[in-house]
Amino acid sequence: MTVALVVVSHSARIAEGAVELAGQMAPDVRLFAAGGTEDGRIGTSFELVLAAFESALDSAAGAGVVVLTDLGSAVMTAEAAVEFCSAPQDVLLADAPLVEGLVAAAVAAQGGAGAAAVKSAAEAVRFNGGGFSSDRGSSDGGSTGVGGAGTSDGGEPGGVPAAPAESGEFVLVNEAGIHARPAARIAGGLAGLDAEVTVNGVDGTSVMELMALAVGQGGTLTVEARGKDAAKAVAYVRGLVEDGFGEK
Repeated sequence: MTVALVVVSHSARIAEGAVELAGQMAPDVRLFAAGGTEDGRIGTSFELVLAAFESALDSAAGAGVVVLTDLGSAVMTAEAAVEFCSAPQDVLLADAPLVEGLVAAAVAAQGGAGAAAVKSAAEAVRFNGGGFSSDRGSSDGGSTGVGGAGTSDGGEPGGVPAAPAESGEFVLVNEAGIHARPAARIAGGLAGLDAEVTVNGVDGTSVMELMALAVGQGGTLTVEARGKDAAKAVAYVRGLVEDGFGEK
Protein backbone atom coordinates (compact mmCIF):
# COMPACT_ATOMS: atom_id res chain seq x y z
CA MET A 1 0.00 0.00 0.00
CA THR A 2 1.10 3.58 -0.62
CA VAL A 3 0.89 6.61 1.63
CA ALA A 4 -2.49 8.35 1.26
CA LEU A 5 -2.85 12.11 0.92
CA VAL A 6 -5.53 14.48 2.18
CA VAL A 7 -6.14 18.05 1.02
CA VAL A 8 -7.86 20.37 3.50
CA SER A 9 -9.06 23.61 1.92
CA HIS A 10 -11.60 26.33 2.56
CA SER A 11 -13.02 25.61 -0.89
CA ALA A 12 -14.39 22.29 -2.08
CA ARG A 13 -13.46 23.20 -5.65
CA ILE A 14 -9.86 23.98 -4.72
CA ALA A 15 -9.50 20.72 -2.80
CA GLU A 16 -11.07 18.67 -5.58
CA GLY A 17 -9.03 20.42 -8.27
CA ALA A 18 -5.75 19.89 -6.43
CA VAL A 19 -6.59 16.22 -5.95
CA GLU A 20 -7.47 15.88 -9.63
CA LEU A 21 -4.17 17.44 -10.70
CA ALA A 22 -2.01 15.37 -8.35
CA GLY A 23 -3.88 12.24 -9.36
CA GLN A 24 -2.68 12.72 -12.92
CA MET A 25 0.91 12.52 -11.67
CA ALA A 26 0.39 9.63 -9.26
CA PRO A 27 -2.37 7.29 -10.45
CA ASP A 28 -1.71 4.66 -7.77
CA VAL A 29 -1.92 7.04 -4.82
CA ARG A 30 -5.21 7.54 -3.00
CA LEU A 31 -6.01 11.23 -2.55
CA PHE A 32 -8.89 12.65 -0.53
CA ALA A 33 -10.41 16.12 -0.72
CA ALA A 34 -11.89 17.80 2.36
CA GLY A 35 -12.90 21.28 1.25
CA GLY A 36 -15.57 23.72 2.29
CA THR A 37 -18.45 23.13 4.68
CA GLU A 38 -21.22 20.52 4.65
CA ASP A 39 -23.64 23.04 3.13
CA GLY A 40 -21.25 24.12 0.37
CA ARG A 41 -20.00 27.37 1.86
CA ILE A 42 -16.39 28.59 2.03
CA GLY A 43 -14.83 27.38 5.24
CA THR A 44 -13.63 24.19 6.88
CA SER A 45 -15.57 21.41 8.54
CA PHE A 46 -14.20 19.30 11.36
CA GLU A 47 -16.59 16.50 10.42
CA LEU A 48 -15.58 16.46 6.74
CA VAL A 49 -11.89 16.55 7.59
CA LEU A 50 -12.19 13.78 10.17
CA ALA A 51 -14.12 11.63 7.69
CA ALA A 52 -11.41 12.20 5.07
CA PHE A 53 -8.72 11.20 7.58
CA GLU A 54 -10.53 7.98 8.42
CA SER A 55 -11.00 7.12 4.74
CA ALA A 56 -7.34 7.83 4.07
CA LEU A 57 -6.19 5.76 7.04
CA ASP A 58 -8.30 2.85 5.87
CA SER A 59 -6.94 3.17 2.35
CA ALA A 60 -3.31 3.43 3.48
CA ALA A 61 -3.58 0.30 5.65
CA GLY A 62 -0.80 1.39 7.96
CA ALA A 63 1.39 3.14 5.37
CA GLY A 64 0.47 6.53 6.78
CA VAL A 65 -1.35 9.68 5.74
CA VAL A 66 0.11 13.06 4.80
CA VAL A 67 -2.10 16.17 4.95
CA LEU A 68 -1.73 19.45 3.08
CA THR A 69 -3.77 22.56 3.88
CA ASP A 70 -4.37 26.01 2.40
CA LEU A 71 -4.92 28.72 5.06
CA GLY A 72 -4.36 29.04 8.79
CA SER A 73 -7.75 27.92 10.06
CA ALA A 74 -7.56 24.84 7.84
CA VAL A 75 -4.40 23.92 9.73
CA MET A 76 -6.22 24.28 13.04
CA THR A 77 -9.13 22.15 11.82
CA ALA A 78 -6.72 19.48 10.60
CA GLU A 79 -4.81 19.51 13.88
CA ALA A 80 -8.05 19.05 15.81
CA ALA A 81 -9.14 16.20 13.55
CA VAL A 82 -5.81 14.42 14.04
CA GLU A 83 -6.44 14.29 17.78
CA PHE A 84 -9.79 12.57 17.29
CA CYS A 85 -8.96 10.19 14.44
CA SER A 86 -8.45 6.48 14.99
CA ALA A 87 -4.66 6.49 14.39
CA PRO A 88 -3.25 9.96 15.09
CA GLN A 89 0.30 8.60 15.03
CA ASP A 90 -0.14 7.75 11.34
CA VAL A 91 -1.25 11.23 10.23
CA LEU A 92 1.42 13.82 9.37
CA LEU A 93 0.67 17.47 8.61
CA ALA A 94 2.95 18.98 5.97
CA ASP A 95 3.90 22.66 6.05
CA ALA A 96 4.06 23.18 2.29
CA PRO A 97 2.47 25.10 -0.61
CA LEU A 98 -0.80 23.36 -1.34
CA VAL A 99 -0.61 22.60 -5.07
CA GLU A 100 3.09 22.12 -5.77
CA GLY A 101 3.65 20.52 -2.37
CA LEU A 102 0.81 18.09 -3.06
CA VAL A 103 2.23 17.20 -6.47
CA ALA A 104 5.69 16.58 -5.01
CA ALA A 105 4.19 14.48 -2.21
CA ALA A 106 2.04 12.47 -4.62
CA VAL A 107 4.98 11.68 -6.88
CA ALA A 108 7.07 10.63 -3.89
CA ALA A 109 4.25 8.38 -2.66
CA GLN A 110 3.84 6.94 -6.16
CA GLY A 111 7.52 5.99 -6.02
CA GLY A 112 6.99 4.04 -2.80
CA ALA A 113 8.34 6.56 -0.28
CA GLY A 114 7.26 6.26 3.33
CA ALA A 115 5.12 8.83 5.11
CA ALA A 116 8.04 10.81 6.55
CA ALA A 117 9.74 11.00 3.14
CA VAL A 118 6.48 12.02 1.44
CA LYS A 119 6.04 14.80 3.99
CA SER A 120 9.64 15.90 3.41
CA ALA A 121 9.09 15.92 -0.36
CA ALA A 122 6.17 18.32 0.10
CA GLU A 123 8.08 20.51 2.54
CA ALA A 124 11.14 20.71 0.27
CA VAL A 125 9.04 23.12 -1.83
CA ARG A 126 9.02 26.71 -0.64
CA PHE A 127 7.76 30.02 -2.04
CA ASN A 128 10.65 32.49 -2.22
CA GLY A 129 8.75 35.56 -3.36
CA GLY A 130 9.60 35.12 -7.01
CA GLY A 131 8.62 31.55 -7.55
CA PHE A 132 8.78 28.14 -5.96
CA SER A 133 12.08 26.57 -4.97
CA SER A 134 13.68 24.14 -2.57
CA ASP A 135 14.43 25.27 0.97
CA ARG A 136 17.47 23.07 1.25
CA GLY A 137 20.00 25.77 0.41
CA SER A 138 22.23 27.92 2.54
CA SER A 139 21.04 28.74 6.04
CA ASP A 140 23.01 32.00 6.16
CA GLY A 141 21.33 33.83 3.31
CA GLY A 142 24.00 32.93 0.75
CA SER A 143 23.55 31.35 -2.62
CA THR A 144 21.45 28.23 -2.74
CA GLY A 145 22.92 27.10 -6.03
CA VAL A 146 24.79 23.80 -6.23
CA GLY A 147 28.25 24.31 -4.81
CA GLY A 148 27.60 28.05 -4.58
CA ALA A 149 29.30 30.51 -2.30
CA GLY A 150 27.79 30.69 1.13
CA THR A 151 26.89 27.00 1.11
CA SER A 152 28.47 24.32 3.26
CA ASP A 153 29.41 22.07 0.36
CA GLY A 154 32.87 23.28 -0.42
CA GLY A 155 32.44 26.34 -2.63
CA GLU A 156 35.71 28.01 -3.55
CA PRO A 157 36.86 31.09 -1.57
CA GLY A 158 35.82 34.39 -3.09
CA GLY A 159 32.40 33.18 -4.20
CA VAL A 160 33.55 30.90 -7.01
CA PRO A 161 31.27 27.83 -7.12
CA ALA A 162 32.90 24.44 -6.80
CA ALA A 163 32.29 21.92 -9.54
CA PRO A 164 29.35 19.60 -8.94
CA ALA A 165 30.20 16.29 -7.34
CA GLU A 166 28.14 14.46 -9.97
CA SER A 167 26.71 15.54 -13.30
CA GLY A 168 25.20 14.19 -16.47
CA GLU A 169 23.63 15.28 -19.75
CA PHE A 170 20.61 13.39 -21.04
CA VAL A 171 18.70 13.79 -24.30
CA LEU A 172 14.91 13.72 -24.01
CA VAL A 173 13.30 10.92 -26.02
CA ASN A 174 9.66 11.33 -25.03
CA GLU A 175 7.58 13.15 -27.62
CA ALA A 176 6.18 15.85 -25.33
CA GLY A 177 9.45 16.69 -23.58
CA ILE A 178 9.25 18.34 -20.18
CA HIS A 179 5.65 19.06 -19.21
CA ALA A 180 3.78 18.73 -15.93
CA ARG A 181 4.05 14.98 -15.40
CA PRO A 182 7.79 14.58 -16.15
CA ALA A 183 8.55 17.71 -14.12
CA ALA A 184 6.61 16.30 -11.18
CA ARG A 185 8.41 12.97 -11.41
CA ILE A 186 11.81 14.65 -11.43
CA ALA A 187 10.97 17.04 -8.60
CA GLY A 188 9.21 14.47 -6.44
CA GLY A 189 12.05 11.97 -6.63
CA LEU A 190 14.83 14.49 -6.07
CA ALA A 191 13.04 16.09 -3.12
CA GLY A 192 13.45 12.87 -1.13
CA LEU A 193 17.23 12.73 -1.65
CA ASP A 194 19.98 14.32 0.41
CA ALA A 195 21.44 16.39 -2.41
CA GLU A 196 21.37 19.86 -3.94
CA VAL A 197 20.40 19.36 -7.58
CA THR A 198 19.96 21.67 -10.55
CA VAL A 199 18.53 20.77 -13.94
CA ASN A 200 19.55 23.17 -16.70
CA GLY A 201 20.41 25.63 -13.97
CA VAL A 202 17.09 25.58 -12.08
CA ASP A 203 16.08 23.90 -8.84
CA GLY A 204 15.53 20.22 -9.53
CA THR A 205 12.90 19.96 -6.80
CA SER A 206 10.64 22.68 -8.22
CA VAL A 207 7.90 21.46 -10.54
CA MET A 208 7.15 24.99 -11.76
CA GLU A 209 10.78 25.85 -12.53
CA LEU A 210 11.28 22.57 -14.38
CA MET A 211 8.12 23.10 -16.43
CA ALA A 212 9.28 26.60 -17.31
CA LEU A 213 12.35 25.11 -19.01
CA ALA A 214 10.05 23.93 -21.82
CA VAL A 215 12.66 21.50 -23.15
CA GLY A 216 11.23 19.49 -26.05
CA GLN A 217 12.02 16.11 -27.56
CA GLY A 218 15.68 15.96 -28.57
CA GLY A 219 16.60 18.65 -26.07
CA THR A 220 19.17 18.07 -23.34
CA LEU A 221 18.81 18.06 -19.57
CA THR A 222 22.04 18.93 -17.78
CA VAL A 223 21.91 17.62 -14.21
CA GLU A 224 24.38 18.79 -11.58
CA ALA A 225 24.30 17.48 -8.03
CA ARG A 226 26.24 17.82 -4.83
CA GLY A 227 25.72 16.06 -1.51
CA LYS A 228 25.45 12.59 -0.01
CA ASP A 229 22.96 11.35 -2.62
CA ALA A 230 24.43 13.24 -5.59
CA ALA A 231 25.15 10.08 -7.59
CA LYS A 232 21.66 8.74 -6.86
CA ALA A 233 20.12 12.02 -8.01
CA VAL A 234 21.90 11.97 -11.37
CA ALA A 235 21.12 8.28 -11.85
CA TYR A 236 17.47 8.91 -10.99
CA VAL A 237 17.06 11.56 -13.68
CA ARG A 238 18.99 9.42 -16.16
CA GLY A 239 16.58 6.54 -15.57
CA LEU A 240 13.53 8.73 -16.05
CA VAL A 241 14.84 10.25 -19.28
CA GLU A 242 15.96 6.92 -20.77
CA ASP A 243 12.53 5.47 -20.01
CA GLY A 244 10.87 8.46 -21.66
CA PHE A 245 9.12 9.15 -18.36
CA GLY A 246 6.97 6.13 -19.20
CA GLU A 247 5.57 7.98 -22.24
CA LYS A 248 7.51 6.34 -25.08
